[in-house]
Amino acid sequence: MNKTEMRNPATMNIHKESTIGILSLIQAENENAVKAINDALPKIAEAADCIEEGMRKGGRLIYIGAGTSGRLGIIDATECPPTYGVSPDTVVGLIAGGRERVFSSSENAEDIASSGISDLKALNLTSNDRIVGISAAGNAAYVADALAYARTVGCKTIGFSSNFGSRLDVESDISIVTDTGPEVIMGSTRMKAGAAQKMVTTMLSTCVMIKLGHVYENMMVNLKPSNEKLRKRVINIVRDIVKCDEERAINLLEENNWTIKEVIKTLGL
Repeated sequence: MNKTEMRNPATMNIHKESTIGILSLIQAENENAVKAINDALPKIAEAADCIEEGMRKGGRLIYIGAGTSGRLGIIDATECPPTYGVSPDTVVGLIAGGRERVFSSSENAEDIASSGISDLKALNLTSNDRIVGISAAGNAAYVADALAYARTVGCKTIGFSSNFGSRLDVESDISIVTDTGPEVIMGSTRMKAGAAQKMVTTMLSTCVMIKLGHVYENMMVNLKPSNEKLRKRVINIVRDIVKCDEERAINLLEENNWTIKEVIKTLGL
């Protein structure tokens, strides 16, 4: 049986615990999720380098998953444009059952292998695209068969699961396994497995965006000042980089199309 479907001996009596007791048990398992990521770091690094390579050739990062896994991929994809100023089609998220499954569950959607394939076909894949299939158990047909199809068109595939020996682990070009073990509540993989998925997807996209030059020091320098909050952030970033007052920062931005990267380039920083 997959570890994610086993009973957790540490939480057998969680129903008898006080509020703080319940929360303490959950938190102890959260810490195990973080430890599982430490063990997976070499494979996460390999995946990040693979994604960067594809993006430098015009490819995309495409997450595909079912249920919680699909939602977490979509969250990361959705947050990349406002954070790093990239086009919305640079990072893409697909979920079994389509967009409505972001807001409501369909437990059988993960079993429909043909849907995963058709969802990827609709994106007109190229060999520069990188496909990250996310599944806690690692055997969801929607995800695994989609990755199998992606390989036939030359895409590099990255399987991301919480179980060694799963289809995603065995069949993907690169396999990330965050071995989070049995859940606090048996089979509730939105907990530890989901926590690891959220952290790792964020790590992947952040690492890639840094390597692509969208971060200077530890600041977002490809921001688009599309609202007042972001306009102020852009000004403050320039002030921090140049060590100048607000007026000078605004003047520099106006001279450089309100683009922080152009300011940096103009000043030779």
